[in-house]
Amino acid sequence: MPYQQRLVTLAGYAVLLITALIFVFLVQQSWPFVREHGSLVFFTGDRWLPVSLPPVFQIGGFLVSSGIITGVAIIIGVPFGVLAAISLAELLPPGVSVIFRSIFEVTAGIPSVVFGFLGLKIVAPAVAGLLNLPTGLTGFSAGLVLSIMILPTLVSLSEEALRAVPREYAEASYALGANRWQTIWRVIVPSARGGIGAAVFLAMGRAIGETMTVLMIAGGRLAMPTSIFDPMRPITALIASEVNNAARNSMQYHALFTAGLILFIITFAVNAIAASVIVGKKAR
Repeated sequence: MPYQQRLVTLAGYAVLLITALIFVFLVQQSWPFVREHGSLVFFTGDRWLPVSLPPVFQIGGFLVSSGIITGVAIIIGVPFGVLAAISLAELLPPGVSVIFRSIFEVTAGIPSVVFGFLGLKIVAPAVAGLLNLPTGLTGFSAGLVLSIMILPTLVSLSEEALRAVPREYAEASYALGANRWQTIWRVIVPSARGGIGAAVFLAMGRAIGETMTVLMIAGGRLAMPTSIFDPMRPITALIASEVNNAARNSMQYHALFTAGLILFIITFAVNAIAASVIVGKKAR
Protein backbone atom coordinates (compact mmCIF):
# COMPACT_ATOMS: atom_id res chain seq x y z
CA MET A 1 0.00 0.00 0.00
CA PRO A 2 1.49 3.40 -0.99
CA TYR A 3 2.33 5.69 1.92
CA GLN A 4 -0.15 8.31 0.62
CA GLN A 5 -2.96 5.81 0.91
CA ARG A 6 -1.77 4.82 4.37
CA LEU A 7 -1.82 8.46 5.48
CA VAL A 8 -5.36 8.92 4.18
CA THR A 9 -6.51 5.73 5.88
CA LEU A 10 -4.81 6.78 9.12
CA ALA A 11 -6.49 10.19 8.96
CA GLY A 12 -9.86 8.54 8.48
CA TYR A 13 -9.38 6.28 11.51
CA ALA A 14 -8.18 9.29 13.52
CA VAL A 15 -11.41 11.15 12.75
CA LEU A 16 -13.46 8.14 13.82
CA LEU A 17 -11.44 7.83 17.02
CA ILE A 18 -11.86 11.52 17.88
CA THR A 19 -15.61 11.30 17.25
CA ALA A 20 -15.87 8.23 19.47
CA LEU A 21 -13.88 9.95 22.23
CA ILE A 22 -16.17 12.99 22.09
CA PHE A 23 -19.19 10.72 22.44
CA VAL A 24 -17.62 8.87 25.38
CA PHE A 25 -16.77 12.17 27.07
CA LEU A 26 -20.32 13.46 26.68
CA VAL A 27 -21.75 10.22 28.06
CA GLN A 28 -19.36 10.36 31.02
CA GLN A 29 -20.31 13.94 31.86
CA SER A 30 -24.03 13.27 31.34
CA TRP A 31 -24.24 10.10 33.41
CA PRO A 32 -24.62 11.72 36.87
CA PHE A 33 -27.71 13.60 35.66
CA VAL A 34 -29.14 10.64 33.75
CA ARG A 35 -28.66 8.38 36.77
CA GLU A 36 -30.58 10.68 39.13
CA HIS A 37 -33.03 12.56 36.92
CA GLY A 38 -33.25 10.66 33.66
CA SER A 39 -36.88 10.23 32.62
CA LEU A 40 -39.20 10.88 29.70
CA VAL A 41 -40.21 14.21 31.23
CA PHE A 42 -36.71 15.49 30.50
CA PHE A 43 -37.55 15.30 26.80
CA THR A 44 -41.20 16.40 26.92
CA GLY A 45 -41.28 19.16 29.55
CA ASP A 46 -40.52 22.84 28.98
CA ARG A 47 -39.37 23.97 32.44
CA TRP A 48 -35.72 24.87 33.02
CA LEU A 49 -35.32 26.15 36.58
CA PRO A 50 -31.74 25.57 37.78
CA VAL A 51 -32.10 27.77 40.90
CA SER A 52 -35.44 26.42 42.15
CA LEU A 53 -35.76 23.99 45.05
CA PRO A 54 -35.59 21.35 43.79
CA PRO A 55 -34.10 22.37 40.43
CA VAL A 56 -35.98 21.34 37.29
CA PHE A 57 -34.30 20.50 33.99
CA GLN A 58 -36.46 19.75 30.95
CA ILE A 59 -35.45 20.31 27.32
CA GLY A 60 -38.67 19.63 25.40
CA GLY A 61 -39.21 23.32 24.62
CA PHE A 62 -35.62 23.71 23.44
CA LEU A 63 -35.89 20.68 21.15
CA VAL A 64 -39.11 22.02 19.64
CA SER A 65 -37.46 25.42 19.15
CA SER A 66 -34.50 23.80 17.37
CA GLY A 67 -36.90 21.88 15.14
CA ILE A 68 -38.92 24.98 14.26
CA ILE A 69 -35.89 27.13 13.44
CA THR A 70 -34.26 24.34 11.40
CA GLY A 71 -37.53 23.68 9.58
CA VAL A 72 -37.91 27.35 8.63
CA ALA A 73 -34.31 27.43 7.39
CA ILE A 74 -34.77 24.31 5.26
CA ILE A 75 -38.16 25.34 3.82
CA ILE A 76 -36.84 28.75 2.78
CA GLY A 77 -33.27 27.81 1.90
CA VAL A 78 -33.69 24.59 -0.09
CA PRO A 79 -35.66 26.03 -3.06
CA PHE A 80 -33.24 28.93 -3.44
CA GLY A 81 -30.20 26.68 -3.01
CA VAL A 82 -31.34 24.08 -5.55
CA LEU A 83 -32.37 26.72 -8.09
CA ALA A 84 -29.01 28.45 -7.65
CA ALA A 85 -27.21 25.14 -8.17
CA ILE A 86 -29.20 24.48 -11.34
CA SER A 87 -28.28 27.93 -12.63
CA LEU A 88 -24.58 27.41 -11.90
CA ALA A 89 -24.48 23.91 -13.39
CA GLU A 90 -26.76 24.24 -16.39
CA LEU A 91 -27.74 27.79 -17.28
CA LEU A 92 -25.03 30.37 -16.64
CA PRO A 93 -21.95 30.75 -18.88
CA PRO A 94 -18.81 29.16 -17.38
CA GLY A 95 -17.16 32.50 -16.58
CA VAL A 96 -20.21 33.86 -14.78
CA SER A 97 -20.72 30.56 -13.00
CA VAL A 98 -17.19 30.70 -11.58
CA ILE A 99 -17.80 34.20 -10.20
CA PHE A 100 -21.04 33.26 -8.46
CA ARG A 101 -19.54 30.03 -7.17
CA SER A 102 -16.70 32.02 -5.63
CA ILE A 103 -19.21 34.33 -3.95
CA PHE A 104 -20.97 31.37 -2.33
CA GLU A 105 -17.64 29.95 -1.18
CA VAL A 106 -16.69 33.27 0.41
CA THR A 107 -20.08 33.40 2.13
CA ALA A 108 -19.32 30.08 3.80
CA GLY A 109 -16.33 31.68 5.54
CA ILE A 110 -18.24 34.59 7.10
CA PRO A 111 -18.33 34.19 10.92
CA SER A 112 -21.74 33.36 12.31
CA VAL A 113 -21.57 36.33 14.68
CA VAL A 114 -21.57 38.61 11.62
CA PHE A 115 -24.80 36.99 10.46
CA GLY A 116 -26.09 37.52 13.97
CA PHE A 117 -25.38 41.24 13.80
CA LEU A 118 -27.03 41.48 10.37
CA GLY A 119 -30.04 39.66 11.77
CA LEU A 120 -30.26 42.03 14.72
CA LYS A 121 -29.95 45.21 12.68
CA ILE A 122 -31.79 44.26 9.46
CA VAL A 123 -33.80 41.04 9.56
CA ALA A 124 -35.40 41.31 13.01
CA PRO A 125 -36.64 44.92 12.57
CA ALA A 126 -37.92 44.08 9.09
CA VAL A 127 -39.82 41.02 10.33
CA ALA A 128 -41.34 42.98 13.21
CA GLY A 129 -42.42 45.80 10.88
CA LEU A 130 -43.79 43.67 8.05
CA LEU A 131 -45.70 41.24 10.28
CA ASN A 132 -46.69 43.77 12.96
CA LEU A 133 -45.01 41.79 15.75
CA PRO A 134 -44.02 43.19 19.15
CA THR A 135 -40.47 41.97 18.54
CA GLY A 136 -38.55 40.69 15.55
CA LEU A 137 -36.40 38.40 17.70
CA THR A 138 -38.32 35.24 16.84
CA GLY A 139 -37.74 31.73 15.62
CA PHE A 140 -38.82 32.83 12.14
CA SER A 141 -36.13 35.54 12.04
CA ALA A 142 -33.47 33.07 13.18
CA GLY A 143 -34.61 30.53 10.58
CA LEU A 144 -34.56 33.19 7.88
CA VAL A 145 -30.94 34.07 8.64
CA LEU A 146 -30.01 30.39 8.87
CA SER A 147 -31.54 29.82 5.43
CA ILE A 148 -28.87 32.17 4.08
CA MET A 149 -26.11 30.53 6.09
CA ILE A 150 -26.86 27.05 4.74
CA LEU A 151 -26.87 28.18 1.09
CA PRO A 152 -23.13 27.50 0.51
CA THR A 153 -23.58 23.89 1.60
CA LEU A 154 -26.75 23.43 -0.44
CA VAL A 155 -25.43 25.11 -3.56
CA SER A 156 -21.99 23.51 -3.68
CA LEU A 157 -23.15 19.94 -3.02
CA SER A 158 -26.24 20.20 -5.24
CA GLU A 159 -24.18 21.65 -8.09
CA GLU A 160 -21.68 18.83 -7.73
CA ALA A 161 -24.52 16.30 -7.91
CA LEU A 162 -25.95 17.97 -11.03
CA ARG A 163 -22.58 18.06 -12.77
CA ALA A 164 -22.07 14.38 -11.96
CA VAL A 165 -25.04 13.40 -14.14
CA PRO A 166 -23.63 11.88 -17.37
CA ARG A 167 -24.00 14.28 -20.28
CA GLU A 168 -25.29 11.39 -22.38
CA TYR A 169 -28.58 11.69 -20.47
CA ALA A 170 -29.05 15.26 -21.66
CA GLU A 171 -27.96 14.45 -25.19
CA ALA A 172 -30.44 11.57 -25.35
CA SER A 173 -33.19 13.89 -24.11
CA TYR A 174 -32.38 16.47 -26.77
CA ALA A 175 -32.33 13.73 -29.41
CA LEU A 176 -35.88 12.78 -28.41
CA GLY A 177 -37.06 16.34 -28.97
CA ALA A 178 -37.02 17.75 -25.42
CA ASN A 179 -36.04 21.37 -24.96
CA ARG A 180 -33.55 22.69 -22.42
CA TRP A 181 -36.01 23.20 -19.55
CA GLN A 182 -37.65 19.83 -20.06
CA THR A 183 -34.23 18.19 -20.01
CA ILE A 184 -33.22 19.96 -16.80
CA TRP A 185 -36.43 19.27 -14.86
CA ARG A 186 -37.28 15.81 -16.17
CA VAL A 187 -33.85 14.27 -16.73
CA ILE A 188 -30.96 16.02 -14.98
CA VAL A 189 -32.61 17.01 -11.68
CA PRO A 190 -34.28 13.59 -11.12
CA SER A 191 -30.98 11.88 -11.88
CA ALA A 192 -29.23 14.03 -9.27
CA ARG A 193 -31.93 13.72 -6.60
CA GLY A 194 -29.76 11.48 -4.41
CA GLY A 195 -26.95 14.04 -4.23
CA ILE A 196 -29.43 16.89 -3.75
CA GLY A 197 -31.12 14.97 -0.95
CA ALA A 198 -27.75 14.44 0.75
CA ALA A 199 -27.06 18.17 0.42
CA VAL A 200 -30.37 18.94 2.13
CA PHE A 201 -29.56 16.65 5.07
CA LEU A 202 -26.07 18.08 5.46
CA ALA A 203 -27.52 21.60 5.39
CA MET A 204 -30.02 20.48 8.04
CA GLY A 205 -27.17 19.28 10.24
CA ARG A 206 -25.45 22.64 9.74
CA ALA A 207 -28.61 24.48 10.80
CA ILE A 208 -29.24 22.28 13.86
CA GLY A 209 -25.73 22.87 15.17
CA GLU A 210 -25.62 26.64 14.66
CA THR A 211 -25.18 28.50 17.95
CA MET A 212 -24.20 32.16 17.82
CA THR A 213 -26.74 33.34 15.26
CA VAL A 214 -29.74 31.75 16.98
CA LEU A 215 -28.46 32.92 20.36
CA MET A 216 -28.53 36.51 19.09
CA ILE A 217 -31.72 36.47 17.00
CA ALA A 218 -34.16 33.81 18.24
CA GLY A 219 -35.29 35.80 21.29
CA GLY A 220 -34.18 33.53 24.14
CA ARG A 221 -37.63 32.68 25.52
CA LEU A 222 -37.62 29.61 27.75
CA ALA A 223 -41.26 28.55 27.30
CA MET A 224 -42.55 26.04 24.77
CA PRO A 225 -43.11 27.89 21.48
CA THR A 226 -46.59 27.81 19.97
CA SER A 227 -45.82 29.66 16.73
CA ILE A 228 -42.85 30.26 14.45
CA PHE A 229 -43.24 33.96 15.31
CA ASP A 230 -42.64 33.41 19.03
CA PRO A 231 -39.31 34.21 20.68
CA MET A 232 -37.61 30.91 21.46
CA ARG A 233 -34.37 29.35 22.58
CA PRO A 234 -32.99 26.33 20.71
CA ILE A 235 -30.87 23.78 22.47
CA THR A 236 -27.57 25.18 21.15
CA ALA A 237 -28.42 28.63 22.56
CA LEU A 238 -29.34 27.05 25.90
CA ILE A 239 -25.94 25.43 26.24
CA ALA A 240 -24.02 28.52 25.11
CA SER A 241 -25.90 30.90 27.40
CA GLU A 242 -25.73 28.82 30.59
CA VAL A 243 -22.56 26.77 30.50
CA ASN A 244 -20.45 29.57 32.02
CA ASN A 245 -22.95 30.08 34.85
CA ALA A 246 -23.14 26.43 35.86
CA ALA A 247 -20.96 25.38 38.76
CA ARG A 248 -18.59 22.61 37.76
CA ASN A 249 -19.98 19.14 38.56
CA SER A 250 -23.32 20.62 39.64
CA MET A 251 -26.55 19.06 38.45
CA GLN A 252 -27.07 21.98 36.05
CA TYR A 253 -23.59 21.35 34.65
CA HIS A 254 -24.37 17.69 33.98
CA ALA A 255 -27.83 18.56 32.61
CA LEU A 256 -26.21 20.83 30.03
CA PHE A 257 -23.87 18.02 29.02
CA THR A 258 -26.91 15.76 28.66
CA ALA A 259 -28.48 18.34 26.35
CA GLY A 260 -25.20 18.41 24.41
CA LEU A 261 -25.27 14.61 24.14
CA ILE A 262 -28.79 14.74 22.69
CA LEU A 263 -27.67 17.39 20.21
CA PHE A 264 -24.66 15.25 19.26
CA ILE A 265 -26.88 12.22 18.62
CA ILE A 266 -29.35 14.23 16.52
CA THR A 267 -26.59 15.81 14.42
CA PHE A 268 -24.82 12.48 14.01
CA ALA A 269 -28.06 10.83 12.89
CA VAL A 270 -28.77 13.56 10.32
CA ASN A 271 -25.25 13.31 8.88
CA ALA A 272 -25.46 9.51 8.88
CA ILE A 273 -28.65 9.72 6.82
CA ALA A 274 -26.89 12.05 4.39
CA ALA A 275 -23.98 9.63 4.11
CA SER A 276 -26.33 6.69 3.51
CA VAL A 277 -28.08 8.64 0.76
CA ILE A 278 -24.74 9.30 -0.93
CA VAL A 279 -23.65 5.67 -0.61
CA GLY A 280 -27.01 4.45 -1.90
CA LYS A 281 -26.75 6.76 -4.89
CA LYS A 282 -23.26 5.49 -5.73
CA ALA A 283 -24.41 1.87 -5.34
CA ARG A 284 -27.14 2.42 -7.93
